Amino acid sequence: MAGVLDLVMQQLQGGGISQMSQTLGLGEDDVSKVVGGAVPAVLGALTRNSGSTEGAAALLGALDRDHDGSILDDVAGFLGSGQGVESGAGVLRHALGDRQSRVETALSQSSGVDAASAAKILAMVAPLVMGALGRTQRQRSLDASGVADVLGMEREAARQKSPQAVDMLTRLLDSDDDGSVMDDVAKMGSSLLGSLFK
Repeated sequence: MAGVLDLVMQQLQGGGISQMSQTLGLGEDDVSKVVGGAVPAVLGALTRNSGSTEGAAALLGALDRDHDGSILDDVAGFLGSGQGVESGAGVLRHALGDRQSRVETALSQSSGVDAASAAKILAMVAPLVMGALGRTQRQRSLDASGVADVLGMEREAARQKSPQAVDMLTRLLDSDDDGSVMDDVAKMGSSLLGSLFK
């Protein structure tokens, strides 16, 4: 059974990247660079938030209410409908909180894509990650702690594929410093975040 990260990447490579490219007027390579960082960023934020009992319960509630996985049945249709950015805004607000702008800036700097487009791609990706997690939760009949465990395993899977990128994203999500993490992001370039597609 494919993991959450693999499930999302498969869907995006199966037409999602192309649809985002058309919707945003960007090249597919540029979209791929942002997505390569956006997916683990959302997963990382969800993993961090599910680290407490309350956070895991809140996430399970959100999955039960709004994310049954059906979004994955027509990813291109969802992304082309114009609902992607609006749908993802709520997910990002809960998942990233006051770190959202920092993550958006990091994705922009590391990919070379303008900040507004990087923010839209991040928002489009967020509901797909939640949908993949929701489908996994239903298939495995997971409770709140089970969802938290799956996210922990996903974080390790992502780290094995691109350890430096995941470690950088972890610092980005956990850090409260004065911006030194952003300097690291700018130096790393786009190829590292895009390595999750390889």
